[in-house]
Amino acid sequence: MPDVPIWLYFVAFLAVLGPLVFVHEYGHYIVGRWCGVKADTFSIGFGRKILGWTDKRGTEWKIGWLPLGGYVQFAGDRDAVSQPDAEWQALPAEERSHTFPAQPVWKRALIVLAGPVTNFLFAIAIFAAFAMAYGVGRTPPVVGKVEPGRPAAEAGLVAGDRVLSIDGQPIDLFADIPRTIAFDLGKPAILEIQRGSERFSVTLKPQMVTETDKFGNKAERAILGIWPGEPVYSAAGPVEAVGMGIKQTAAIVRLTGSILSQFLTGQRSIKEMGGPIKIAKASGEAASLGIEDLIMFTAFISINLGFINLLPLPMLDGGHLLFYGYEAVRRRPAPPQAQEWAFRFGFAAIVTLMLVVTFNDLGSIGVWDRIARLIG
Repeated sequence: MPDVPIWLYFVAFLAVLGPLVFVHEYGHYIVGRWCGVKADTFSIGFGRKILGWTDKRGTEWKIGWLPLGGYVQFAGDRDAVSQPDAEWQALPAEERSHTFPAQPVWKRALIVLAGPVTNFLFAIAIFAAFAMAYGVGRTPPVVGKVEPGRPAAEAGLVAGDRVLSIDGQPIDLFADIPRTIAFDLGKPAILEIQRGSERFSVTLKPQMVTETDKFGNKAERAILGIWPGEPVYSAAGPVEAVGMGIKQTAAIVRLTGSILSQFLTGQRSIKEMGGPIKIAKASGEAASLGIEDLIMFTAFISINLGFINLLPLPMLDGGHLLFYGYEAVRRRPAPPQAQEWAFRFGFAAIVTLMLVVTFNDLGSIGVWDRIARLIG
């Protein structure tokens, strides 16, 4: 098992999270500038400032000591979660016109939406760059080998069969097969198969297996028990590479949504949830494998950061968008008391979630096992 030095976990974590927080917040910032809104503060990290400066536009750029997020505070905001400042309406008309609360609802929504969208665009750019640099996989979804005793063999699949679709979802490449099956908890799937000139459907139940990687991490996934034929790779131009990046990003968004749904419905245990410590651990492991693995891991985390921020929870971008949607439909903002209670609920939900994932994270690095041995 590779020996990852402790320092690499910290360095890799900062190398992943720092740029992603900057990208997310810069999306808010630059669209705010395009919309004519002044930014008072651009912060990477929370808490006491350890480094900072003020630019010619009057925006304070700073780095906080706690590198677990960031924020852009626009003029007219009372705080970092965009609650209106009670005094913004008393500002002179020219100055007030550059505050966040004075903007029409579509501009405010656009500024808020820009953060998550920038995370998605960042991931697309990474995937596209890799596609142009290393080529793209074009291995067709044709069975090269069937493992005896696995679901595919029991369903009668043979080498040479082509998988056309799974549960109605078209399959273009062999890589689409495990991507569709792996994290669906072994739910029965309908495969449309082409064998020569014949087309038919088979229903099978993927088999759940537990795999251990070279770092000792265990993960469950569902398999069919088929392998591809000879791998096919070829170069990709800029347009195709961007298209592939969009496709990969969309697939990860769908997968993230599916896994979240499994958590909410109880199909997955909340013990599988991870937080900053687990991300730091995975960052260090990815970095130990090489810069390419770390960059690809960064793209994956960027997508998850964008997705999570779009959840309709107050305190998150999705919560703001929910209120702006209400305002657009009703032609007036939600009552201040309703917003206040919603933000309290959102804060409590996020704190609870952080406690859960931190508990899980500490368990994943063996803290609770060591405490139990000490007590025992």
